[in-house]
Amino acid sequence: MTKTANERRALTADVGLRRAMRTVALLNFGYFGIEFTVASIIGSVALFADSVDFLEDTAVNLLVLLALRWPPQRRALLGLALGALLLAPGIATLHTAWMKLGMPAAPPALPLSLTGLGALAVNLSCALLLSRWRAAAGSLTRAAFLSARNDAIANVAIIVAGLLTAVTVSPWPDLVVGLGILLLNLDATRAVWTAAHREYRGHRAA
Repeated sequence: MTKTANERRALTADVGLRRAMRTVALLNFGYFGIEFTVASIIGSVALFADSVDFLEDTAVNLLVLLALRWPPQRRALLGLALGALLLAPGIATLHTAWMKLGMPAAPPALPLSLTGLGALAVNLSCALLLSRWRAAAGSLTRAAFLSARNDAIANVAIIVAGLLTAVTVSPWPDLVVGLGILLLNLDATRAVWTAAHREYRGHRAA
């Protein structure tokens, strides 16, 4: 049977969205390994928090990829779960920051800034890929896009923290940025939960 123009467009869009999700998941997982290694070597709270964010983003995009063919109501329920998942990097950040307060030491400024710059390049690429699809699957793709966007903002702060650390030789810029990443994740969680809850209620009413 010959496919209609609308069916062909829908199939093309589905293939494009899946390709974008796979690419973003691979980019996030690859840079997680790089950033986590650097964070462990130099003892950076901000880089550690951001590396956990990369791992979380990998999971989010893989889950979205798996759920794209689910019905809207199940997608909305998964969106609620992903909203909770966004809290994980924040909890890890709090733990790391607490440990750092017991042994305050400024991380080396150059690897901190350079690693943040690399993370910014990765996250801007991911946000650009996902911006086209952020409303394609309701709260799921919104969660993925918000994660990439917030990570890019956090990376700019990490670069600034590296510059301030070079000037002040203080652990505080790194600590403050790490806690700032926590606040970004809390805001993303609120936005995703709100969108997913609205989506779920809408489909139940329908």
